[in-house]
Amino acid sequence: MKVAFATPEFQSLVRRTNLAEIAEQLPRALMAAGANVRVFLPLTKDIDTSILTGLKNAGSLTLPDGDETVRVRVMRGQLNGLELCLIDHAQLFRTRHPYGDAQGPYSDNWRRFAIFARAVLEGLELIRFSADVIHCFDWTTGLIPVIQKLEYQNRVEKHPASKAGTFFAVQNTAMQGSFEREILPKIGIPHSEFHAIGGVELGGKINYLKAGAEYATIIGTNSPTMVGSVTSLPNDSTVYDTFRRREKEIVGITPGINYRSWDPSCDPLLAQVFGPDDKDPTAGKRRCKVTLQKALKLDNGPRTPLICVIGQFDSDGGFDIVSEALTPLLERSVQVVMMGPGSPEVLERLHTIEQTFAGRCRIIEGYNVNTAHVLLGGSDILLLPSHFHAAPTLPAIGMRYGVVPVTFANGGLADVVRDVRDHPLNGTGFSFKSYDADSMLEDGIDAARQHYKNTPDWKQVVLRCLGEDNSWAAAADQQLKAYRRVRRRTPPRRS
Repeated sequence: MKVAFATPEFQSLVRRTNLAEIAEQLPRALMAAGANVRVFLPLTKDIDTSILTGLKNAGSLTLPDGDETVRVRVMRGQLNGLELCLIDHAQLFRTRHPYGDAQGPYSDNWRRFAIFARAVLEGLELIRFSADVIHCFDWTTGLIPVIQKLEYQNRVEKHPASKAGTFFAVQNTAMQGSFEREILPKIGIPHSEFHAIGGVELGGKINYLKAGAEYATIIGTNSPTMVGSVTSLPNDSTVYDTFRRREKEIVGITPGINYRSWDPSCDPLLAQVFGPDDKDPTAGKRRCKVTLQKALKLDNGPRTPLICVIGQFDSDGGFDIVSEALTPLLERSVQVVMMGPGSPEVLERLHTIEQTFAGRCRIIEGYNVNTAHVLLGGSDILLLPSHFHAAPTLPAIGMRYGVVPVTFANGGLADVVRDVRDHPLNGTGFSFKSYDADSMLEDGIDAARQHYKNTPDWKQVVLRCLGEDNSWAAAADQQLKAYRRVRRRTPPRRS
């Protein structure tokens, strides 16, 4: 199986969102499973090419750019055995960040990623790579399935892009790449494709995310549960209408986590290592909890559940209901540690609450991966209130460290977190059904606290969490099955 990836981020080189980790770990897992892989990404300002081996100029491409043309360079190199193809252009990519700067998104992102899309398709011929599948990530690659369908498929028979299927992976529906229709001739998309059903139009604008979902052979999501739920979504003129119409072409594959980076059985950052093969893994976890409480100057209460919250302090991460519930939560018999970035106003308010509940609440500004290891090693409960199809990576890592998740039921994590009340024999966490502070407290936190009081029952949940297989090897196996569907199918004819 030959797979070409197109991504704006790559963890070892440039990271802005959770996409970066998936865009690196999935290709590596597929390589380990025997796939032949190439990764295309823009050579942006953040990337340090000195860490690549064998970096060389593979050649140049002359691409359509409105009424003119633009010339880009393709650089090839390797990073720990994985071959990367960097699309280089001084003004469009090399002197800029992936999406924007302190002033916001770049105003010409529509052009930048249209040229990137064309560079990926033409780059296949330059590097002589006949991909079976082109795996595209999010809105920045949304034009690849469109251009491949309109300009290559069954028209340029000998071109490597002509026979490739496209797998369009939707990681984040909050960012969609919506632009005015006037750009259509500038990016080479005919006005005949500007329509809602089967076309690139959404809300009177061209929408790159919707475009990718409309024209791709197969659509991918991080949530298998989402595939079955799209038919129940209302006809509300959003990208979900596309998902509902193309339900038979959607697959849900839960991403894996890096088992080498996140392994409590040999984690040097923990006070005591532990794992599912130990006679009593919870003994090591209890030691980690005591050490964490001392380090953060929390009250040393071994029977007091320690709840951690990791993520951005904004509404996308569920912080709107967390902030409303934080005071009544701390009035219960719990300890809360929160780590993440936030605005100065939000952080100031959190530190005021921290002082009010000294010994029971700690706020850690920003994100630090080493601190995350220690937090997860010593915490009992991981609160994940996001309602924006939260990435399943964090709860999977939490469970690897024996932390029981509490999630919003419709947040896209049902495939990773099974509610103990619905699955008494194999449940791994708790969920709350209404997105509000009361439901989070009563249906989520209080239910977990009640279970925590029964030590044998809680221990069984922890052991189930430790025993879950959320490895990238398992994810790669599912991904290869999806790719075989890509090779068998062609996108439906469009009106």
